[in-house]
Amino acid sequence: MLTTTFELSEARWNAAPTFAQWLPTAQKNADLWRAVYDRARIPDDLAARARALGGPWHLLVLSEDWCGDAVNSVPVAQRLVERAPNLDLRLLGRDANPDVMDAHLTGTSRSIPVVMMLDERFRERGWWGPRPRELQEWVLGPGKAHPSDEKYREIRRWYARHHGREIVEEVVAMMEKGATTGT
Repeated sequence: MLTTTFELSEARWNAAPTFAQWLPTAQKNADLWRAVYDRARIPDDLAARARALGGPWHLLVLSEDWCGDAVNSVPVAQRLVERAPNLDLRLLGRDANPDVMDAHLTGTSRSIPVVMMLDERFRERGWWGPRPRELQEWVLGPGKAHPSDEKYREIRRWYARHHGREIVEEVVAMMEKGATTGT
């Protein structure tokens, strides 16, 4: 679903840090960001599907270092970019970019991360977020009945069990759709 109401220019893209530039600035969960990045592996079939999209394609990610979903998703997206030379990735802070965030609300929530696919002219062609579909369904359904600390423990366990595969599958599927239809 595209609801873009913000202006994204090449200059704004160029001002956003790459993952390598951003990672040393993480203050919250810094060790976890590095650990997830170090462990992330992209299956060959998904890397091949991303490379088959042609390009270039830009992945712009709204994130914050304190976000547990971001710490489990953004390093995986970066590993995908490393396996597909037609992709690059930059990060924008959610709180510093309310226009971008408000164009990608999940209901009324400012949930992150949001991974946006941009074409060579920086037009949005699709977006994904804030978490894999199966986990999102649990969070919005049965997870609501759990106290916050228990809910967050289960979310962390879910990410540990799935090793990022669903994230990559869903991001690649979003990109395939965006590359062919622009939505």
